[in-house]
Amino acid sequence: MKVLVVEDERKVGQFIERALTEQSHTVRLVGTCAAARDALAESAYDAVVLDLGLPDGDGLDLLREWRAAGFNEPVLVLSARDAVHDRIRGLNLGADDYLAKPFSLEELLARVRALLRRQAGTKATTLAHGDVRVDLLARTVAVAGRPVELTNREFALLELFLQNQGRVLTRTLIAERIWEASYDMETNLIDVYVRRLRQKLGATEEKPLIRTLRGTGYQLA
Repeated sequence: MKVLVVEDERKVGQFIERALTEQSHTVRLVGTCAAARDALAESAYDAVVLDLGLPDGDGLDLLREWRAAGFNEPVLVLSARDAVHDRIRGLNLGADDYLAKPFSLEELLARVRALLRRQAGTKATTLAHGDVRVDLLARTVAVAGRPVELTNREFALLELFLQNQGRVLTRTLIAERIWEASYDMETNLIDVYVRRLRQKLGATEEKPLIRTLRGTGYQLA
């Protein structure tokens, strides 16, 4: 699982990063609101550990912004603000859990595990967009009721788009999630796969399905 840790106290952040890495998670540590925004724009994460007192803004404003943009992955808030009304406000703004500082590392790890377990149990088994229907368990695709055969990579790419409807997916993010490797930006491999998906799913100029944003990436239309 990929976890984003947003914590400006370097030693605390590295402490959390090391502990999560030892639990076999892939962790990225950032220390500002701006860096957190960039991290989520560049890659997808399964969970976020979010400190509220950041040098360039309030973590709650960042959380509100993410939820409004459609980011639905679990967020564990860390904060020295431990009054009841602070915890209620954080939860009302979209936090899935709230842990006051100072905290027990074992408790933090247990809460992250619980959030990831809960998220895995609630993920949809079917995805839809317009006439496109995907059954994740049966691994089948249909367009207006017509079965469509996709390769494993094509299926994974379509699933990624459907799970991020409305979000711009960068080439780097697509490469990490579909090819699990760094991507040579000089090649047109992703372009080829997007073109195949459009053709197989019956996309047209009037209904492009996947929009190309030059210099940025792709977005489900």
